Amino acid sequence: MKLVVGLGNPGNEYENTRHNTGRIMVGLVEKKIEGHKIKFITPDTFMNNSGPAVAKALAGKKALKDLIVIYDDIDLPLGKIKISFNRSSGGHNGLGSIIKALKSEEFLRIRVGISPATPKGVVKKPKGEKAILNFLLGEFKKSELETIKKLSKKVAEAVETIFSEGKEKAMSLYN
Repeated sequence: MKLVVGLGNPGNEYENTRHNTGRIMVGLVEKKIEGHKIKFITPDTFMNNSGPAVAKALAGKKALKDLIVIYDDIDLPLGKIKISFNRSSGGHNGLGSIIKALKSEEFLRIRVGISPATPKGVVKKPKGEKAILNFLLGEFKKSELETIKKLSKKVAEAVETIFSEGKEKAMSLYN
């Protein structure tokens, strides 16, 4: 079974926050992909404890090849995605929880940019731990949510490409 996981936090107070980008994106992508045997989940755990829920939904180590985790990336500009495989958590606690629970980094991720950028594309992320936390837990502006909604088409296409033509093809098309 192919599994697509969207990371975020449960509860209305987190619904449209930047840190919930994975959950938001999975909700949008799921509506765009029909007729495929793909299970979409958004763990009902807080971001930093996502690992056990993902491990439970996965049918063993062999199923890692059929796992995609979608989550927010503060190092990417809003509207951009990056597909990666077999990498560290990069400091993302939700991803770190999954790596720890699965005892492996060998799964695909679709990182979704959430940071503002200059006209030249340079990311302008907040400085300092408190500012970063406030930014992550802050709600998207209406225009930013529209960007995320438009981006969901590209993410849906990337998911379909990964499962039909492989990760290398998807990376060459969408990175």
